[in-house]
Amino acid sequence: MEDRSPRPPSDPTSPAPADSGPAARGEETPAELPAPRLNQTRTGIKPKALPEAEADLSDPSLYFNRELSHLQFNIRVLEQALDEAHPLLDRLMFLLIFSSNLDEFFEIRVAGLKHRVALGDDATGFDGRSPSSVLGEISQIAHEQIERQYRILNEILLPALKEKGLRFRRRSEWTDAQRDWVHEYFDDEIMPVISPIGLDPSHPFPRLVNKSLNFIVQLEGKDAFGREGGLAILPAPRSLPRVISLPPELCEAGFREAVFLSSMIHAHAEELFPGMTVRGCYQFRLTRNADMTVDPEEVSDLASALRGELLARRYGSGVRLEVVDTCPDELAGFLLREFALGQEDLYRVNGPVNLTRMMSLIAEVERPDLVYRPFTPGLPKNLKKGGSLFDAIAAGDILLHHPFQSFAPVEELLAEAARDPSVLAIKQTLYRTGADSPIVNSLVEAARGGKEVTVVIELRARFDEADNLALASRLQEAGAIVIYGVMAYKTHAKMVHIVRRERGRLSHYAHLGTGNYHSRTAKLYTDYSLLTADEVLCEDVHQVFQQLSGMGRARHIETLLHAPFTLHERLVAMIDREAEHARRGRRAHLIIKCNSLTEPKLIQALYRASRAGVECDLIIRGMCCLRPGVPGVSETIRVRSIIGRFLEHTRVFYFHNNGKPEVWGSSADFMSRNMFHRVETCFPLRDRKLAARVRKDLETYLVDNCQSWRLQADGTYVKQTPGDAAPISAQETLLYAYAARA
Repeated sequence: MEDRSPRPPSDPTSPAPADSGPAARGEETPAELPAPRLNQTRTGIKPKALPEAEADLSDPSLYFNRELSHLQFNIRVLEQALDEAHPLLDRLMFLLIFSSNLDEFFEIRVAGLKHRVALGDDATGFDGRSPSSVLGEISQIAHEQIERQYRILNEILLPALKEKGLRFRRRSEWTDAQRDWVHEYFDDEIMPVISPIGLDPSHPFPRLVNKSLNFIVQLEGKDAFGREGGLAILPAPRSLPRVISLPPELCEAGFREAVFLSSMIHAHAEELFPGMTVRGCYQFRLTRNADMTVDPEEVSDLASALRGELLARRYGSGVRLEVVDTCPDELAGFLLREFALGQEDLYRVNGPVNLTRMMSLIAEVERPDLVYRPFTPGLPKNLKKGGSLFDAIAAGDILLHHPFQSFAPVEELLAEAARDPSVLAIKQTLYRTGADSPIVNSLVEAARGGKEVTVVIELRARFDEADNLALASRLQEAGAIVIYGVMAYKTHAKMVHIVRRERGRLSHYAHLGTGNYHSRTAKLYTDYSLLTADEVLCEDVHQVFQQLSGMGRARHIETLLHAPFTLHERLVAMIDREAEHARRGRRAHLIIKCNSLTEPKLIQALYRASRAGVECDLIIRGMCCLRPGVPGVSETIRVRSIIGRFLEHTRVFYFHNNGKPEVWGSSADFMSRNMFHRVETCFPLRDRKLAARVRKDLETYLVDNCQSWRLQADGTYVKQTPGDAAPISAQETLLYAYAARA
């Protein structure tokens, strides 16, 4: 059989493997890649052509709904569970990530729509869709996809795992020895911590924690107090694992086996109600509104306000009810009434209701044959020699492309700065970072060593609020100045500024990135890091920090684009500049790579550019509200979404600019919140070789025919296939180009 696995492009214009060619020699010379020619099938109804003179760029038909586009991204993630190009355990992980993503989608996006409807706000957005109509379509799509998810799990992935020696034992499959072990485990580990709650006038329906595993139990008989049986609720203790590995001696030869906590509780539910008969025991899970709102006009202490909101988040209003598919209609209806939900909010599932908790088991399974082969991230040639990072950065800008290149130099820069007696001050923004972050350890060390350390921590980074509160306390205790940013604007910029005394004068160093200061995600997300001693850039970073820590009018920023002040306006201007070049008959091309494209004015600028003849290549991982391929409006716009081994997270923008190309990296997506409600930075790559390298990376994504999905004019995404061409995976190509071989 012919090998159709993804491989680097074989033509000489493609990036070379890491151990040969210009990349290995440390050269940064770009190569022109051929224009992408991808096999595709257009489906759906062609939009009505809009003559240029009559086209209204605010016409709602030109925009996809944001929430539905977000849901489409999650479906593309689920599709990875079917892609045999991924190792088996990674396919399972994609299926579980779909569950995790969908949880957040309901907690935030669906909850927000429901809140608007409850307030009587059913006004349409720029896409012409009302919240109630969007909720109806979300319900229909989500029901179809969740049912499909469990079919993929039960009919494809679990049987495939069993063939590889990994089995999840159902109750009906337990051997006598396994049944005895489960009984002992239940008595020792579960019984002492579980608290059954009978429902009667003195025991009202309990408040259940968001996304917790629970059981509704039908009882018959009388209890110790003579009360007639009825219904009871069993909340599964959150401290217990949801998947429990069986001892090796109880597993079939050659197998690693596990059982679900839900099966254990179900099998022994009657022991929790002695003297009564359990007529039914059914697992369920409630997803609640988990959005947090802090009114800047009513808060005097942001940290205290967030601590209160974190407690409230666990018990927000219900937005989705999942029940096992064997649950009787009357019990499901009873639960819906308790949570004030409708039938459209009920999801029946054939398996555990809390699939996300299976991720913990995957991390424990040592099966290198069933996961991606590990790789060693590479380093730029000028960092392989060792020595001081300050000397290396002073010699010229350094650009790192994670995870293909190591995140370690960023951590080592902070570590060196903390130890270096010549370093006087360190300033840094933190949005999401690990609890045991080496970077935070360095900041603590620097503060304790007497250096001036200022950290801008965004406490409101969603679902990381508790960790960030703890980090803030730790840094304050070490003597660092901790700032929570600007109340009405989340600080999302990724910046470090270091001041160092060198030869009797102060020198400045900066790091600017597209991703967070997080060691673990730097191995999973694609991002760029710029290390620079460029005086103009460093001064701009300094000015932004001054703006965040002090007060006063917006300072003059020389080179950085800066939200909420100049970023949106300049991006529109650069897109319009490209359109003007096209009108004058010049070559015009732009490439935008980001996570989401939803901001209407930026979309309209791209429509204007397309009408002028600009070739627009958009690499948008997730939400995209722009409709490509509309005659007279967006005929030259191509939208791709790359879904693969790594989460595409880079935000980089290329403009041909009549042969004077500009390349920008950014912390911001093309969304209203990033442009107007966050502090963001967008930085130019002033080194021409580094800019050319990023352009070459972008062109590699444009010829991907293995992990690329093309957005059609009707809103569907079509997976690109190699056909008769050589398979090209952008991520695999970049691994060859950047990663050192283990």
